[in-house]
Amino acid sequence: MIVWAGHAPGAVLNTGGRYYPGTDSWAATSITNAPTARDRHTAVWTGSEMIVWGGANLLPSEGYFNTGGRYNPTTETWTATSIAQRAPRTIWSHGGLARE
Repeated sequence: MIVWAGHAPGAVLNTGGRYYPGTDSWAATSITNAPTARDRHTAVWTGSEMIVWGGANLLPSEGYFNTGGRYNPTTETWTATSIAQRAPRTIWSHGGLARE
């Protein structure tokens, strides 16, 4: 299981962890090249990568995102997703609420 980002009191995060049920242990996800700190984003598992998209940084100066990243737990690397070629507008809140 991979968990990533969200918010804590007074902060929005771009950190996460990988959980290994066989050993009941956790390891931190890399933050190198990770997407901007956010919460209310969408994350999906492809079978080999976690893709994160959209979300918001609800601190007043940040707003909503139409960006994301792909996390590969095998190589422990992040790759930015492209926003070219008709990327979705800013999306936040996993239920699919859109905001421009």
